[in-house]
Amino acid sequence: VQLQAYGGGLVQPGGSLRLSCVASGSIFSINAMGWYRQAPGKQRELVAHIISGGSTNYADSVKGRFTISRDNAKNTVYLQMNSLKTEDTAVYYCNADIKRFASRSSRNYWGQGTQVTVSS
Repeated sequence: VQLQAYGGGLVQPGGSLRLSCVASGSIFSINAMGWYRQAPGKQRELVAHIISGGSTNYADSVKGRFTISRDNAKNTVYLQMNSLKTEDTAVYYCNADIKRFASRSSRNYWGQGTQVTVSS
């Protein structure tokens, strides 16, 4: 099982970016999917989280600006980021709880990070 993230880049303050993360491999089911970020010198923190039924939660710092969504048929999670601020600059990581075929339980997987830089 692999998670592949796309969509990072450089954007000016106030701009928008959309991140995508695709899970691939021998996947039976995916429960929770989410995005985390880690800024230089800081700990990794949860940005947003969505479960298979669609319930979401967000870090207070991104509420009203970021939207997480998922396409279960494509095993993909998205993060739409609007009104970006310089403090959103970080490496963004996707995360998912995935149950593989022939596995008794799910396991947590991480994707590679994608850099988001917000700067004028």
